Amino acid sequence: MNPIKPISPMNTLSMQQIKQFKNEITRFMMTYKFALDEMETRIEILQEEFQLLHDYNPIEHTKSRLKSPESIINKMYRKNCGALSFPNIRNHIKDIAGLRITCSFLSDIYRISDMLKKQTDLRILEEKDYISRPKPNGYRSLHLIIEVPVFMSDRQERVCVEVQIRTIAMDFWASLEHKIYYKYNKTVPSKLLDELKDAAHAAAALDKQMERLHNEIQEIRESEEEAEMNRIVIRNQEFPLPPALLQLLDGGTSGKAE
Repeated sequence: MNPIKPISPMNTLSMQQIKQFKNEITRFMMTYKFALDEMETRIEILQEEFQLLHDYNPIEHTKSRLKSPESIINKMYRKNCGALSFPNIRNHIKDIAGLRITCSFLSDIYRISDMLKKQTDLRILEEKDYISRPKPNGYRSLHLIIEVPVFMSDRQERVCVEVQIRTIAMDFWASLEHKIYYKYNKTVPSKLLDELKDAAHAAAALDKQMERLHNEIQEIRESEEEAEMNRIVIRNQEFPLPPALLQLLDGGTSGKAE
């Protein structure tokens, strides 16, 4: 793509120049929109497959967003990324497209991350684990920069999407922290900062407690399923399965007549 030309007053630009610039920025933003669509479809497939096979859905909900062109340009200037061109934006700004995945439990975060890593046409360019190593302010989440193949009518593009995976507690804390920073225009009183850190520790403790409860419930459920597999119910009457019959399923010979 051609470098982005400095924006001149509208009366000095020809209609052709305006039209060409609009087409270029539309095509550029479309690729990120399509990459998000692709990732959301993959997540929906994983959700449905997991629900059908395991009777459990590790994903509570997802949320996606695209940075606005104005936000992208401001970030380029803020990071001092050099020339304002589409190739340069693509190289320096990796979070134009963002997808947030919210889970119930800590283990779900790494389960979903592993499932995405096993998809061979996706490339994991970067991983930041703010769960094992939280940010100083208490922020916790797993961040992945994933390169996604996007097939256009005339070409294939590989587009970066930032994927954030977190629990409900982490997401609630991050949302509250964002609102506080917005209210105080990023100059938050130290007392509130301390309380935010305490809240982050409380959210982390809650996640660990919920994980323990989840594991205990799963163990009870598996034990009950195992007990049900050893009996049949006909007209509300229970019959235990004879051991000899169970051995036949394994190819045993003890159930055969002499």
